Amino acid sequence: MNADVAVTAVERFETPLLAVPVPKCGKELPAPLAALDERTGGLLSRLCAAGEFAGTRDEVAVAHAGGAAAGRVMLVGLGAVDRADRSAIRRAAAVAARRMRSLGGGAFAFAVPREFRGEIGPFDVAQSAIEGAEQGAWSFEELKSATAPDSERKPPVSALTVLVEPSEEAEARRGLGVGLAVAAAHVLARRLQALPPNHCTPTHLAEVAGQLAATHGFAITVLDRAAIAAEGMGGLVAVSQGSGTEPRFIVLEYKGAGDAAPVVLVGKGITFDSGGISIKPSQGMGEMKYDMSGAAAVLGAMDCAGRLGLRLNVAGVIPSTDNMPDGLALRPSDVVRGHSGKTIEIVDTDAEGRLILADALSYAGRFNPAAVLDAATLTGGAVICLGHTASAVMGNDETLVEEVRRAGERSGERAWQLPMFDDYRELNKSDVADLKNSGGRPAQTISAGWFLREFVKGYPWAHVDVAGTAYASSDAPPLPKGPAGVPTRLFCEFLLGRAG
Repeated sequence: MNADVAVTAVERFETPLLAVPVPKCGKELPAPLAALDERTGGLLSRLCAAGEFAGTRDEVAVAHAGGAAAGRVMLVGLGAVDRADRSAIRRAAAVAARRMRSLGGGAFAFAVPREFRGEIGPFDVAQSAIEGAEQGAWSFEELKSATAPDSERKPPVSALTVLVEPSEEAEARRGLGVGLAVAAAHVLARRLQALPPNHCTPTHLAEVAGQLAATHGFAITVLDRAAIAAEGMGGLVAVSQGSGTEPRFIVLEYKGAGDAAPVVLVGKGITFDSGGISIKPSQGMGEMKYDMSGAAAVLGAMDCAGRLGLRLNVAGVIPSTDNMPDGLALRPSDVVRGHSGKTIEIVDTDAEGRLILADALSYAGRFNPAAVLDAATLTGGAVICLGHTASAVMGNDETLVEEVRRAGERSGERAWQLPMFDDYRELNKSDVADLKNSGGRPAQTISAGWFLREFVKGYPWAHVDVAGTAYASSDAPPLPKGPAGVPTRLFCEFLLGRAG
C-alpha cells in the first residue's frame, strides 16, 4: 500500500473516501466534526440524530458527502473511550480499510481529530494508522483461480493518506516510515501463516530467510538434517524423524551496532503438527498449519530491522520441521538428548515444540546475547488461561518481561505475565531422564515455560506463548478468520525500543 501524510483541514481534503474515528457519541455528533458536518450539509449530524451511528466500537457508517471535498465520509466507532490510544487508532484504521476493501478498494484518507486522541502524538497516529490499514486491507488470494472477469473484480485498497495539522507533519512522516516497515513485517508473517503446509515447508521458510538475507545483507546459516544431527540437536532430530519432509535450522544475523551483544529472537517453526504418535483429534487439525507462527514472526521482525536499519544487532533463530506419525516417529517413553546435553523423556509426542525450542535456546547461548525472546504456539493452556485476547509471557528476568509487556501494549499485541515459582519446576521431573517433556494438564503453560528455562544459560530470557493469539478461528471486524500475525508487531516494538 502506498502511504503519505497531508497537511490540510479534514473537510477540505479531496479523496474518494475520508475515514474518521469517532468516540461513543450517542445522538449528538462531536463538536470537532462540526466543520466537516457543515460541508456535508449536516448529513453526519443527521446520521447521529437518527441513531444510525453512535460511535460504538467497530461501528461504521458511510455517507455520500455531497458538497464535501471527500466523495464519501466513513465514521468509525472507537467505543466508550475518553481518548483514543495507539491500539484504538490501529483498530479503527483496520476496520476502515476492511470496509474500504468491500466497497471496492482504491485510495482513502484517515484523520484523527486532536480532540479525540489526547496525549497520542502525530508519530503514533501515523504509525498506528498505516499498521491498521495494512492489516484491514490484506487478504490471501494467491492460491485462488480467478473466476470473475477483471471488470467485476474489486480493486485492492491501494493508498492511505494520513491527515495532520501543520505542526505535526515532520513527526507524522517519521511515524509513517516506521509504521510501513512494521506493517510489511506483519504482512510477511501473515502470508507465511496462511500458506498451506505443503507450500510452507521448512525448506520454504529457509528460502524466505535467504531472500531477506539477500535484500538486507544479513548473514545466513541453514542446517539440513545431517548438519542438525552433527550439531547435536537431538530434539529437532527426534521430532522430524517421523516425517518425509526435510527439517531446517535457520539463523539470520543483522549487524547494526558493531560488536554489541545481540538480541536473539527464536521462533517455533512446526509447519504442521499432527501430534505425532500422540495424534490430535481430526476436528480443527487443519489449524495446525499455524504452528509455525513464531517462526513467521521472527522472519517478519528481521525484515523490519533490515528495512529501518536499526542501530542494534539482531539474530533470528528458527528450528523447523513438521510433526508426523509414521513408523519411524518419536514414541512416548523414548528418551532423547538435546543440544545442551540434557536427556529428555518423551511422555507426549504432541509436546514437540518445546523439544525443538530447547535446542534453539541452547544454541542461542553462543551469541552471548543481551536478551533472548522466544515465541511459540506452545500450549492449549494459554488459551484456557487468557483466551484469544492476550499472549502469556514469562521469563527469568523481571525487567525483560516488563519490557516485553510494554512492547505488547504499544503494538496492540498484549501479553500477560504468568508466575514461574520454583514449585512448578517439579512438574517436569522424570524418573528415567533429566526431565520429561510435559508436566501434565495442571499449569501446563507454566510447566512448558519451565521446561524451556532448563535450557537457558547465562542470559536474560522471555518466552511468549501465542497459542491463543497467533490466529483467529472466527471473524471479527478488524481481523478476519485466519492468520493474525501475532507476535510480529510485539517483536518489532521490542526491537524499536532497544534501538532507541
